[in-house]
Amino acid sequence: MKMRPPATPLVTIDPYFSIWSMADTLVGRHTRHWTGAKNRLCGQAIVDGKTYRFMGCPDGESMKQVGFEFDYLTTTYVYACDEVTLTLKFTSPLLLDDFKLLSRPVSYLEISAAANDGKEHEIAVKIEAFDELCLDRPEQHDTEAEIADLDGLVAAKMGNTEQKPLNRSGDDLRIDWGWMWLATDNEDAAAMVCPLDGFETATHSISVIAPLTCGGRVLFALAYDDIHSLEYFGEPIDAYWRTTGESFEEILARAFAEYDEILAKCDQFAAELREKCLAAGGEEYVELTILAYRQAIAAHKLCADKDGKAIFVSKECFSNGCAATVDVTYPSIPLFLLYAPELVNAMLRPVFRYAATDIWMHDFAPHDVGTYPLVNGQVYGGNRDPEYQMPIEECGNMLICAYAAGYYSNDFTFAAENLQALTGWAEYLVEKGVDPENQLCTDDFAGHLAHNCNLSLKAICALACFGRLLTALGKDAEAAVYTQAAKDMAAQWVPMAANGDGSYKLAFDQPGTFSMKYNMVWDKIFGFGLFDPSVMASEIASYKVRQNRYGLPLDNRSDYTKSDWLVWCASQAETAEDFQALIKPLWDSYNETPDRRPMTDWYFTSTALWRGFQNRTVQGGIFIKLLMPQR
Repeated sequence: MKMRPPATPLVTIDPYFSIWSMADTLVGRHTRHWTGAKNRLCGQAIVDGKTYRFMGCPDGESMKQVGFEFDYLTTTYVYACDEVTLTLKFTSPLLLDDFKLLSRPVSYLEISAAANDGKEHEIAVKIEAFDELCLDRPEQHDTEAEIADLDGLVAAKMGNTEQKPLNRSGDDLRIDWGWMWLATDNEDAAAMVCPLDGFETATHSISVIAPLTCGGRVLFALAYDDIHSLEYFGEPIDAYWRTTGESFEEILARAFAEYDEILAKCDQFAAELREKCLAAGGEEYVELTILAYRQAIAAHKLCADKDGKAIFVSKECFSNGCAATVDVTYPSIPLFLLYAPELVNAMLRPVFRYAATDIWMHDFAPHDVGTYPLVNGQVYGGNRDPEYQMPIEECGNMLICAYAAGYYSNDFTFAAENLQALTGWAEYLVEKGVDPENQLCTDDFAGHLAHNCNLSLKAICALACFGRLLTALGKDAEAAVYTQAAKDMAAQWVPMAANGDGSYKLAFDQPGTFSMKYNMVWDKIFGFGLFDPSVMASEIASYKVRQNRYGLPLDNRSDYTKSDWLVWCASQAETAEDFQALIKPLWDSYNETPDRRPMTDWYFTSTALWRGFQNRTVQGGIFIKLLMPQR
């Protein structure tokens, strides 16, 4: 990888079990949770009696990092001393077509050794985890730890002495219930529990030390048993893997037994996805998708409701902590449409359920269904205050997402089950969508805006999607009504939005302004033919002269941008050269930013400095280039 990632994923399972390196080397800083809080893992190698560190750890001599590689599912570091070289391979097997594996809370670290001098060496490797991993704040509460008695595994676990699953919700929070596990299948290994006194704020650590031969390997698993994962309309629900009926100890054993098979699948998937992205957008686009992949998935939690149906809930990370946010789902869906459209249905399922309750009284779609991990009803905008809703935004998002999931799965059953709600939201767009009133859109940080040209585009494309959805359900007469509405609105949009120089306005009543027209992308993806290709071609030309060192601003009001929307706009370019011209500054921003944090989607295009947001699922939108029709 040529990019220097701003942060590198090591363990990425869900919004709580998430460990990153935020430095150029694995020994450069302590490992951290995506929020920046310490979640320390330490690694040491004892080579012929001499101790070296290769991950975290505050003291002692370190090995030298001599290699680094970062792919969709695996992060690899290479560390060397005079005698041996160690290769560390972190893998979180987030394969989207296997829900039980995807939801299994187990991540791997494989360590292999090679001699540098052709001699045999006595080697042992030690991995240590601190109890910050099972507390919101290190000083919050006492912890306990124990060595676990498991057939075929050497393991230890630790957790809060006060177990209260799902006791709180919020944004800058970490889990404080359940059990963190560290294990190996090396029968000659030893597990240890270490009470700590005065080691910063940690009170316990667990560690596993295992012998390693040159030419051999040792496999560790880092795992987290969260007991219950979400509160779903007042009831606790569990991770999807629990539908197997297996215990946590059984799936931990299964994870070791299946490692070689899983790693082969991960490697094959990564190679195939790399080739697709390379053909679609070039090497820098490949690296942007690599940076986005694990983050976009692991900022969700995959659970099953009481009927066994999949629930895939996002956390709006470092935004407001909302759960199942509709306008976070919308930008994320390209990745999931490619590999698991049912996950898009699983994102929408909580929203449809909430919208059908008596609590939701509006004739437009909700914004969210709670604050993570409590999915009990909308919290945004004072719960239901009309002034702080996103009516056109969320109606359009729900219609587009529902149609896209049906289209890419060739199964509209889920949409049909929710047709009444979808029809009501389509009617709202017919009435209000062509020239939006003063309201918020997904870019709510910019404030309310009337006559929003890009929001109008969302309504237009959403109605075209709904027309296609009805056609797929055999409702041709009804489909014709919404399809014609979309065409009529598109015909109005062009003269209303035109600046006269080939570019298009931020708002219909603001000549000389500009904004990203990312919502138009669906016209090209689905071949609606709503807009003449010259409209976006001239808009793309205007983007190229407006972009700054690190990318195209979102609109003329500020020099900040949104990475997901930038790629949606670039993907509408007719030539590879224009696409590259727009995404190269985005690649530069991540490569050069001084902010060491998981991939942000909101930053300043003049400086590449973080404006807000990180570790968000919206980066799944970067995969939208793979949905574009092949030329």
